[in-house]
Amino acid sequence: MKKTRFYLLGLLLFFNGVAWAQEKNVLQQLEEIAIVDQKVMMPMRDGVRLSTDIYRPKTDQPVPIIFSRTPYNFNSYRDGELVTRTLQTALEAVEKGYAYVVQNERGRFFSEGEWEILGAPLTDGYDAFTWMADQAWSNGKIGTIGCSSTAEWQMAVASLDHPAHAAMVPQAFGAGVGRIGDYHEQGNWYRGGAGQMLFTAWLYGTQNDPMAPKLAEGISQEDLLRLQRFYDMAPRYPRVDWKEGLSHLPVQDIIKNVNGPKGLYEEMITRKPNDPKWFEGGLYHDDMPFNKPSYWFVSWYDVSSSPNLALFNHVRENAKDQAMRDNQYLVIAPTLHCAFTRATENTVVGERSMGDARLPYNDMTYAWFDHWLKGEEGNLKAELPRVTYFTMGSNKWQTSDTWPPKEAEMVTYFLDSKGKANSRMGDGVLTTKKSRKDNPDTFQYDPMDPVTSYGGNVCCTGNAVQGGSFDQQEMEMREDILVYTSEPFEEGVEISGFIESKLFLSTDVKDTDLTIKIIDVYPDGKAYNLDETIQRVRYREGYEKEVFMEKGKVYEVNLTPMSTSNYFEKGHRVRIEVSSSNFPRFDRNMNTGGNNYDETEAVVATNNIHHSSKYPSSISLPIMKK
Repeated sequence: MKKTRFYLLGLLLFFNGVAWAQEKNVLQQLEEIAIVDQKVMMPMRDGVRLSTDIYRPKTDQPVPIIFSRTPYNFNSYRDGELVTRTLQTALEAVEKGYAYVVQNERGRFFSEGEWEILGAPLTDGYDAFTWMADQAWSNGKIGTIGCSSTAEWQMAVASLDHPAHAAMVPQAFGAGVGRIGDYHEQGNWYRGGAGQMLFTAWLYGTQNDPMAPKLAEGISQEDLLRLQRFYDMAPRYPRVDWKEGLSHLPVQDIIKNVNGPKGLYEEMITRKPNDPKWFEGGLYHDDMPFNKPSYWFVSWYDVSSSPNLALFNHVRENAKDQAMRDNQYLVIAPTLHCAFTRATENTVVGERSMGDARLPYNDMTYAWFDHWLKGEEGNLKAELPRVTYFTMGSNKWQTSDTWPPKEAEMVTYFLDSKGKANSRMGDGVLTTKKSRKDNPDTFQYDPMDPVTSYGGNVCCTGNAVQGGSFDQQEMEMREDILVYTSEPFEEGVEISGFIESKLFLSTDVKDTDLTIKIIDVYPDGKAYNLDETIQRVRYREGYEKEVFMEKGKVYEVNLTPMSTSNYFEKGHRVRIEVSSSNFPRFDRNMNTGGNNYDETEAVVATNNIHHSSKYPSSISLPIMKK
C-alpha cells in the first residue's frame, strides 16, 4: 500500500512538473520574440488608470493591435503558479505580427475606479484606443475581439467611431445588446419583460463588494508586478448550489441569502425594462450609430441567439454607409455559450449529437484582422460567405447571403385541440388550418411549483440549468404544459430563420407569463428542444408601460421571435410546448401584478389558451423551399 501511495505521489509530482515546464516554456517562447510589459496603468480622461498587459513583437516597425477588454481575471500568476491561457493567446498573436493588449475594465482587479457592468463610462474604450494608437510601436490600427463579457462592450464603443478602431470580432455578445427592434433585453437581463436569472448567479461571483480591500491609488507598476505573483485581488467565492439558491424568495435577496457580496445586483434587480439607467452605460441600442466592419459569432444554444441575429441584420441595414453595411459577416454554430472552439468531430450539445461542428475559428479571425489591420488584400471578402450557419439534424454547415436565407418562406401552423392539450398524452395538434370552434386549453400555473428548465439556450447559471438539447418527453408529462404536435413530415423539411408565435390568452389574474418551446420529435418519441422564449403579459403592448388584464377577457400575446436552423427528417414532427414558467432560466411571475422581485407570496393562475378562427393561436415557421 505504501509503495502504491509513493508511486501515485511520484506520478502526480511528475505530471505537475511537466505542466509547469510547459507553462514556463510558453513564457520563454513569448519572451524570446516579444516585449512583455505587464501592469501598465493606462490613464483615462478622468484620471482613473486601467491595468493593462501588453505583448508586442521585437521589431522597429509599427504593428497592428488586437485588443481584449474584460471584467475577468487575466493575471499570468494565480495561486503562486504561472497560468498560460493569456500568454498562449499573446504568443499566437505576436507570432502572427500583432501586438496583443489585454485590459481590465475599471474597478476590476488591478484597475482603478468603480466597476459597472460593461465598463461604464463608455469613454474608457475610446480613451484606450487613443492611448494605443499614439504609441510609437502602433500602426494606428486596432481590432477588438472577445467572447461573452469580453465581447459585449464592443458594439457600444463602436458607436463612438474612433478612427483607430478598424475591425471587430464579437463572439456571444448578447449582454451588450440593449434594445434591438422587438427585443428589449437590456443586456440579457430580460426576455419579453421576464427576468433572466443568469445575472443573479453571475453577479454573485463577479460584483465588487463595497467593503472589499483596494490597492492604494497611484500604486507603481513596479509594485504591481511584484504583487501580481502572489496577490491578484481575486476573491474566492464559496460555491453555491444554485439549484436551491435561485429558488429563494424574494428574488432581490437571493445573493444576500447565500452570504454573497453586496453590489450592483441590489439596484439592478429593481429596474424595469424601460428604466433610463439601461440607456446610460455600455449597452448598444438601435438608435446608436454603427460603422465598423464586424465578424459576428453566434451559437444556437446561447442565451441570446435571436437578439444577436437581429443586431446583425440591424447593422447590415443601418450602418452609416454602404461600405460598412457590406462588411458585416456572421457565423452561427450549434454550440453552447462561448464553446465555438470546443466543437469536435462528434459535437454533443446536451444529449443530441451535432456531428462534426468544427471550423478553423482562429484562422478565420486572423484572416479578418490581416485584411483590416494589415491591409492584406488577398481573396478574403471574395471567399468569405456572408452568413455561415450550421443546420442541426442534417448536421452540416451551410452558407447564405442573408439571415434568414432568402429561400425561407413563413408557413403558419395553428394550435388546435378538443380542449385537452395538457401533457404529451393530450390531444393538442399543430395544423395548417384554423380551428372552427374554440375549445380553449386550460392549465393551472402555480409559481411555487414552476415548470423546471431542462436544457435550453442558457449560460452562466452554475449548476441550476444545464444548457443544450435534451429529450423533453418526461417533462412533457406535466399537466401545466400544453403540447401541440404536427403530423409526421412526408419528406425532409429544413426550418432556418426566425420563428414567430402568437397566443390568445384569458386568465383570472392581473398578470402572468407565457412560455413557448419548439421541439424536433423523432419517430421513436424523443423530443429535442431547439429554442424557447417567454413573454410577461403586462408588457404585451410594449415596454414603456404595464397593462394588466381583466378576468375572463381574451388577449393577443405576441412572443419575441425564436430562431434556429434544423432539418426535420422524413417521419419527424414539429412540436411546441406552451406554459407559464421556465424556471430558473427565467424568474417566476408571482401573478399578483406586483414587482415580483420583492414578493414572497404568489397567486395560482388559471390560464386558458384559445384557438379558433376568432382566436388563431399560431406559430410561423421559416421553411426552406426546395
